[in-house]
Amino acid sequence: MREKTDGAVIVISSHVVRGSVGNRAAVFALETLGRPVWALPTIVLPWHPGHGPATRLRFPDDDFDRAIDDLIRAPWLGEVSAILSGYFGSARQPATVARLVEAARQTNPDLLYVCDPVMGDLGGLYVPVETASAIRDRLIPLADLATPNRYELQWMVGSELASNQAIIDAALSLGPKRMLVTSAVPMMAGGTGNLLLSGRSALLAEHRLIDDPPNGLGDLLAAVFLARLLEGLDEEKALQLATASVFEILARTAKRGGDELALESDASSLATPMAMVQMRRLLHPAQKKPTGAS
Repeated sequence: MREKTDGAVIVISSHVVRGSVGNRAAVFALETLGRPVWALPTIVLPWHPGHGPATRLRFPDDDFDRAIDDLIRAPWLGEVSAILSGYFGSARQPATVARLVEAARQTNPDLLYVCDPVMGDLGGLYVPVETASAIRDRLIPLADLATPNRYELQWMVGSELASNQAIIDAALSLGPKRMLVTSAVPMMAGGTGNLLLSGRSALLAEHRLIDDPPNGLGDLLAAVFLARLLEGLDEEKALQLATASVFEILARTAKRGGDELALESDASSLATPMAMVQMRRLLHPAQKKPTGAS
């Protein structure tokens, strides 16, 4: 078990007027689990683009830079124990956020930076290549924890990941100390999994697959897992609870026929999830015996 970490979390992602994705999902989850949050939107949308075209309210890059400069100079920066970044509205924003991470680490060397590289899914990239490249090249190397889905990881390493061993090798090649990969290859029939790589450990948390899920599950998982780590839980327990929370909320939403996660109705699933999650330990490359070893 880690020591419990107090302090605020800066969350930097998209904001929607209707729905529970991006900052709307992450901020609610973190605050429900007792974390103070500083929330900075990268773009404002009436709703998730998957619901149809809508106006995109963008911030000029120079204004976004100045807002980050304000945070860097803020007398309260020492209150921050973690930064979580998600969806970006321009290709320049990732480098600006990298400056914030580096400055915050000067103030707090124990700061935890989580990069959720929100860039695509099974259908391919849904951000410009320039934005995805900036996330991969500028932010992933800074991350203590990255939380891509399998398809985002595929794009970042440039190869198909058809097995969990391929996912493990790809995650290790990118460099963050921890990598939590969603949409991992399930070992249970009709399931899906979250695969956590950390140190010499490879953990797979599986649950039943639910078709046509609403958006926001990745945003939610990254936030809940971060909150559980900051709470002081060990990685296996943090992964089990975070996966259970997200699955339980997903199952409740599907049962209601909702097109958005109803976090306000399911806050108990964040705090005390009851859903069953199958935990498995996979073989980590560091655990393999050298060739010729007895």
